[in-house]
Formats: sequence, structure tokens, C-alpha cells
Amino acid sequence: MLTHIDHLIIVTDDLEAAQRKCIALLGRSPSWAGGHPSFGTRNVIFRLSNTYIELLAPEAEAPVADALNAYLAEKGPGLYALALGTGDADAAVNEMRERGLSPSAPVEGLAHDDPSGAFRRFRNVWLPEKDTRGVRMFVIEHLSEPELLPLALPVAGPESAVDRLDHVVVMTREPDRAIEFYGEQLGIRLALDRTFEKRGLRLLFFRLGGTTLEISAPLRPDAELGAGEAEAEADRLWGLAYSVPDAGAARARMLDAGLKVSEIREGHKPGTRVFTISENPLGVPTLVIEPVAD
Repeated sequence: MLTHIDHLIIVTDDLEAAQRKCIALLGRSPSWAGGHPSFGTRNVIFRLSNTYIELLAPEAEAPVADALNAYLAEKGPGLYALALGTGDADAAVNEMRERGLSPSAPVEGLAHDDPSGAFRRFRNVWLPEKDTRGVRMFVIEHLSEPELLPLALPVAGPESAVDRLDHVVVMTREPDRAIEFYGEQLGIRLALDRTFEKRGLRLLFFRLGGTTLEISAPLRPDAELGAGEAEAEADRLWGLAYSVPDAGAARARMLDAGLKVSEIREGHKPGTRVFTISENPLGVPTLVIEPVAD
């Protein structure tokens, strides 16, 4: 049914400024810059090896743009939606309905790239927030050739550029409900369920297409990752962790680009090195990871 984490949407009220910040963060140039004529939105996309990051901004009057404006007025720029990939939207709808969810019928969309003049077609299936406990989430089937959305090219040495998304973090206060939703109803494999008493967290690691969906449940108000801020009545799409070949090179590049970053430290997973980006670039808490060497 679901094959991979297709992309993450970051909403912004200043697309040009967000694009500059994303180039500084990822060390890559955009793969796509255009819009959705029927949605009233503009977008910039950065394709990584396992997913893509979409910056999205309202431009004209339309239901989608109106929803973005309302979100920005209430919460400001930040992580807006999670898109899960499928090769067959109709089959995914049928299977999700059989498992007790209430997805929409597939709706076809069209995106236009200004530099190349190319168009991409896709079908979206939205899940109601009563099913997702507040996380904006949809399933997408791409109808166009993948070559239309090429890998974002590095702007500096490739060892310093983000190459993939390591994981996306969702905050919850109901981890057992998350296991039911992500595992049983969406069919995503639960790879690990572990409690970390010192960190004040119970973490669920779901794996889909080589990328991790990390569900973080606080055990106490002072839990790590700001988990204590999660609202009791809803889950929250919270943060992103990117992978780089060389943490030292990536940190130096980001400092040169004007980002504020922490010192490099050992990660929770043995053999990894990590650092954080201060001031939540693009309104998203962000971690950078150098994985264990092969």
C-alpha cells in the first residue's frame, strides 16, 4: 500500500527567504521552482536521495491557499504536512478503508516548474485529522516520470551537503494509539519500541522505504526534544533530522552560510556524530547526523 515517505511540506509566508535558508541548510540548489495553478500556491522543491522537501507559500485565492494563510496567521512558518508515497492511490484508498480509516477519494493535481516549463501530475488522497490525531497527512501517487524532479545539486563539496532525510519526528501523548494508526492501519513496520528513562521519552521507530518515522511520547514534562510541549488532545508533526557524509564539513559550511549551529557531539546511536541548528530554521527543529561509517 505505502512505499516510502514521499515528502515533507514546510509552509512559509516568504518563499524567497525560505529558499535561501533551505539552500544554506541543505547545501543544495532547488530541483523545482514553480506552483500549483489550481491550488493558488507557489513552491520550491529540494529532492534528496530518499525524499524531498517542499517549501510552500500561498499566492492567490483558493481553498488550499486560504488554509495555508489561516495556518500561518495562527502558528507561523513551519512543518505543515507529511506525504506518504504509493504506486496505486485507488488500491491505497480501498485498503485504508478496510482498516477503518476514512481517506478521501484520489484528487488529481498539477504542478508547473518555471525554469524548465515542465509539468508534473499526481494524485493526492487526504486523511482526515480525526484519523491522524491532528497531523496533516496525505498519500500521493506520482503520475509523471521521476526524472522531472531531479536530485538537488550540491552548491559546495558533496561531503558537506545533506544527502538524505534520516527521520521525521511526530510528538504524541498516546503512543499505543500511534502504534495502532501507523502500524496496524497504515501498515508501516514498527522497527523499535523503547523507553529511555533518562531522556524522559518512549520512542517508536517506524520504518518506511528506508526512512524512519519517529514517534516521541513524553514520560514527564521535562522530557527531551520539547516533547512536554505536545498538546494532550492532538499529535504534532514536530522536527526533521538530516544525514550528511561529514558532520565537520557540514557544520563549517553552515556557519559560513550564516546559520547558528551547536558544537558536534556524539549521537545517541553509537558511532554517530550530531549537531543541532539553532533558532529552528524555517520554523522546524532540526538535527544533523553523520551516520556510522560503513
